[in-house]
Amino acid sequence: MTHAFDKNYWEHHWDDRTSHSAAANPYLVEETAGSTPGTALDAGCGAGAEAIWLAGQGWRVTGADISAAALDAAARQAGAAGVDVTWIEADLTSWTPAEQWDLVMTHYAHPSIPQLDFYRHIAQWVAPGGSLLIVGHLHDGAHHHSHGDGEQPPHEATVTAKDITALFDASWRIDTAAERSRTVVGTGVHSKTLRDAVVRVTRLI
Repeated sequence: MTHAFDKNYWEHHWDDRTSHSAAANPYLVEETAGSTPGTALDAGCGAGAEAIWLAGQGWRVTGADISAAALDAAARQAGAAGVDVTWIEADLTSWTPAEQWDLVMTHYAHPSIPQLDFYRHIAQWVAPGGSLLIVGHLHDGAHHHSHGDGEQPPHEATVTAKDITALFDASWRIDTAAERSRTVVGTGVHSKTLRDAVVRVTRLI
């Protein structure tokens, strides 16, 4: 693997960030439109934009991340937004929470284990009748070898929608399986195009 994606990597990553996006991922907004608020877990929450937005919609949200620096930033932003989120520092590749959630979501999380194994692991935390929402970097056949603002994600952190949906058997319903592109504004006048795999599945039993 190009990167270890361990705790040291992510602490360094978040310590180097001087600003954090306050905008939630638009795919989260789309995929939860019309949903009845319940309990939610943001797995690999980073600086908390998605968790904070969801809490503002009436969900009872837990944000979990391996990086203490990220969680410090998330807690500050939640305070500024006036919402309550439970923040947990945990290595999600080995964490075994005692509860399940109505919604488990992850956005661009890069674990220290293979990407698809991570998705399979966090799927265990979805309550019956609940949903898992995955937004990942799309694997497009190119060899990506970098990770940073304006740069492509490393190859080992990319997936396809088909890769993800193949993880789920008949006990799950596939609600969304899409590959999409969107343009985001970076620092200064720069913008970049993100190519994403977006999958939402519902646990039937």
